[in-house]
Amino acid sequence: MAPGPFVVAAYAGSMTSSAPFVVRPAGTADVRRIHELLEPFVQKRILLGKDLVVLYGSVQQFVVAEADGVVIGCGALHVMWEDLGEVRTLIVHDEWLHHGVGRAIVEMLEERARELGVSRLFCLTFEVDFFTRRGFAEIGEQVVDPDVYSQLVRSPDEGVAEFLDLAHVKPNTLGNTRMLKQL
Repeated sequence: MAPGPFVVAAYAGSMTSSAPFVVRPAGTADVRRIHELLEPFVQKRILLGKDLVVLYGSVQQFVVAEADGVVIGCGALHVMWEDLGEVRTLIVHDEWLHHGVGRAIVEMLEERARELGVSRLFCLTFEVDFFTRRGFAEIGEQVVDPDVYSQLVRSPDEGVAEFLDLAHVKPNTLGNTRMLKQL
């Protein structure tokens, strides 16, 4: 059973008013707002762009943080292998940074991962300190056994290629840190 929404404490700020935020599974009505949150990071070359059709096709992987009916953050859990998942597209609106939104999103993604049987979470990030505080650690090149590697390398998914640190994705990942957490 998918986790339901949960309310997190209220915060002050221009966009936040006095309302708490809720983290919940995303629905198709959230996809355009997720795309809007993503675009500035794509323009800055921090995150890879995703077409709307890709976001709609993966909406079940996303959770969103919402305050006063407005999506203020998002994140996705992509399962890569029987015990391995990836935290993807973690975004928090600038006015909600440092208010626990990112932490709450990651916690819900971790809960979903555990429910699916995933015991390790990968991320590729510039936000090393944030993920270190969440229990992630930097990883080297080979973190799966050769049999699993031989299966993963067949995946057309760019995130899997990033996890494997394949040469063809290196221009897109320069400066990012590969991190892993045991759940």
